[in-house]
Amino acid sequence: MTSTGVVREYHDEDGWGVIDGPDVPGGCWVPFSAIAMEGYRKLTAGQAVSFRAETAAQDGFEYRAVKVWTGETEPADAVADSTSGAYRSELTLTFELPPEYGR
Repeated sequence: MTSTGVVREYHDEDGWGVIDGPDVPGGCWVPFSAIAMEGYRKLTAGQAVSFRAETAAQDGFEYRAVKVWTGETEPADAVADSTSGAYRSELTLTFELPPEYGR
């Protein structure tokens, strides 16, 4: 189901929150992974959002968000093999052989 609602609360440090809307009585639990945006994903209390939810018993809520967005148009689903922009690390090691190895 696609609905509109307002963020009741969002716990940035824990990565979850609750959305209230007419189609989700009692609220809809939302994990950070359901937020469709680039970079660091978070919501703000009082923020208007659109979302898709499913019926699921999650931390005392009857609904769980599967996708949440803030614009008027629903963004495309992410490609399964895409990498996250949240964190990237790379390490390159270069070794030089000691002179006694004849190089």
